[in-house]
Amino acid sequence: MKAQVLRKYDDKLTSKEWVAEEKVADPKIEKSTDVIVRIGGAGVCRTDLHIIEGVWRPHTDPTADKLLPIIMGHENAGWVEEIGKEVEGIKVGDPVIVHPKITGGTCLACRRGFDMHGPGKFPGLDCNGGYAEYLCTSERNIVPLPKTLSPKEVAPYADAGLTAYRAVKKATRTLLPGETCVVIGAGGLGHIGVQCLRAMCAADIIVVDKSDASLQLAKKLGAHKLVKADGNEVEAVLEMTGGAGAEAVIDFVGEKGTTAKGLRMTRPMGSYYIVGYGEDIQIPTVDLIITERNIIGNLVGTWAELVELMALADRGLIELTTKEYKLSEANAALHDLHNGKIHGRAVLVP
Repeated sequence: MKAQVLRKYDDKLTSKEWVAEEKVADPKIEKSTDVIVRIGGAGVCRTDLHIIEGVWRPHTDPTADKLLPIIMGHENAGWVEEIGKEVEGIKVGDPVIVHPKITGGTCLACRRGFDMHGPGKFPGLDCNGGYAEYLCTSERNIVPLPKTLSPKEVAPYADAGLTAYRAVKKATRTLLPGETCVVIGAGGLGHIGVQCLRAMCAADIIVVDKSDASLQLAKKLGAHKLVKADGNEVEAVLEMTGGAGAEAVIDFVGEKGTTAKGLRMTRPMGSYYIVGYGEDIQIPTVDLIITERNIIGNLVGTWAELVELMALADRGLIELTTKEYKLSEANAALHDLHNGKIHGRAVLVP
């Protein structure tokens, strides 16, 4: 099969080509519960850029020669191509979206539904992913798609959408009508988060972004107020919230100063949900004690939450803004993402 292969890290992200198209062996059924998916769409994620620059190296490749080469791509959807002999409930040809973490299902975290915290493989991060024509996964990871949704339209939901949904779901458990949620970053994840907030609660939504195009997309998708990230965004949010800050702040950026600003936007007893990453969170412990603010991390989401997200998409309550690229254009998609040219999500289509 054809695949886009990463063979070396680029710490400064300065190379013209990060991946190369190669002919590699097709994945094969090795376990009786394996499923081969013919890729219909693979999302291009900022995490892929972090993989290229080596951010994940201490976690997945501490020896620097253990992991590479690797086929990236952890946001995958397509059609069932082949199934193991014990697989039930799905058949060849079914359209599906793939939960990104493959686990055995018997650890305590998995039995409680939190597969992303169980031991296993994460295709695209520590084993071959979906920047290819085919992907091997497990029946535990398969979510059948409603007839209204096609694989290339929903592939980024497998991580970007799922992560945004999980963070919003946590926030909406406590957000009440008349309260406020700030969304930092209205890009690939943030534009999904805005729609999830509108579908799941009645809080006021303030969106902060440096891009006018992203802000207008957020307005179109249901944001109530817009704030340009021009250096005065904290003051603007505080003014909009009577000086107190928001009950919830969801940070889809997590770098270039947004963590400090996001915490300043969070009112006492409020919650700051960190989704994007790239810098350290620094806050004196006494400040957390005095204000009783919460800092909450978010890692992908559960299989059940992916099912819930597909239900929202099936009802038309959320939709992805995507830009489609051929599999052979993977480098162009990655560079466009790096250079801020994509408003929404990029999807590779073999």
